[in-house]
Amino acid sequence: MKRLSIKIIGVLMIAIFLLHGSVLLAANSEENKLKNEQNEINKDKKEAEADLKEVQAKKSETVKQVEEISSQISDYQSQIDELDGKITEMNKKIEESEKKLKEAEEDYSKQEDLLNKRLVATYEAGETSYLDFLLSSDSITDLISNYFLVTEVATSDTELLEEIQKQKEQIEEAKRTLEESKKELATSKANKQSISTQLQNAKKEKNQQVDKLSQDEKQIQEQIDELRAASSQIEKEIKAAQARYAQQIAELENKKNNGSSSSGNSNNSNNGGGNYNGGGKGVLQRPVSSGPITATMYYSNGSYHGALDYGVPSGTPVYSAADGVVITTANLTYSYGTHVVIQHAGGIQTWYAHGTSGSICVSPGQTVSRGQLIMKSGNSGKSFGAHLHFEVRVAPYNYNTCRVDPRNYF
Repeated sequence: MKRLSIKIIGVLMIAIFLLHGSVLLAANSEENKLKNEQNEINKDKKEAEADLKEVQAKKSETVKQVEEISSQISDYQSQIDELDGKITEMNKKIEESEKKLKEAEEDYSKQEDLLNKRLVATYEAGETSYLDFLLSSDSITDLISNYFLVTEVATSDTELLEEIQKQKEQIEEAKRTLEESKKELATSKANKQSISTQLQNAKKEKNQQVDKLSQDEKQIQEQIDELRAASSQIEKEIKAAQARYAQQIAELENKKNNGSSSSGNSNNSNNGGGNYNGGGKGVLQRPVSSGPITATMYYSNGSYHGALDYGVPSGTPVYSAADGVVITTANLTYSYGTHVVIQHAGGIQTWYAHGTSGSICVSPGQTVSRGQLIMKSGNSGKSFGAHLHFEVRVAPYNYNTCRVDPRNYF
């Protein structure tokens, strides 16, 4: 009877320990899941902030370009003002030329009329000549007087003809000047129109650049604000989970320190496709049986990646890299997309991301074996083509400082 009581007490103690172990696993699983979600949000926030800085840098450069455009606009406006002054001056010259042309034409008409009258009078006199006019003189004095008159008339006629010819030339020159002024005016107007068009295009380009950058900056800032709000909410949930399980965790830690711990490695797994022996003698094995490594810890452009990418098509089986406990799984439309996180011995975590949505075949708290099928690769979340994103993290497992090169563990 005494032995039976001892056995019952022992069974009860084991049951209590297993119950507390389950509580601890659940607490750790929930807390780790929240932390992983927060890490993902922090990652997205960091990327968004980097995008914001890039947009702001582009905006700064564009503002500089806008200032140059504004300077060009100012230059265009100065040219337009100069053309306006030139056009005004040309209009004045044209008015003066037209006035002079009108006066010259009037003078020409008068002188032409006078010459015509003289010619008519000479014609009507018939055969009378200057010689007859001189021979009709009554005396030497009269002859000299008549000769002087004849000479004056001849000189006057010659000067009149020369003046008429000169006025004709002046009129033609005025006409040519007027036409050239009109052509120059038309050219100036065309130049003004061309510069005005360039000015409008520059303004339009300026407005489009400012509007686009402002819109991009606004959208990214809204995304950052949303991520900050989500991160803040998860932080509250983590604190609540820690408080909720604080007593159970403390009790289990005390029992472990007092030597009351036990080990029970139950394999609560469902292979769902068989195991895969990835070979190698390291702590971890390849998570896929085929496919080249297409990206390492750094991208080809030098930016940090923090993982290995395996170039495999969607639907390729993905296997656990070592024995461990599934910490969290999720089917996200952003960040890591469909992913699984497994905790291994020695403080190692492995992350498998961008799987096919709905392909996860393990659950949080489940113990899995090395080479056990956990999901299938895909192109979910923030991904630009089918592949497997494989990370290794060490304690305390944060995104920024705890990702290490998986090849060190193969």
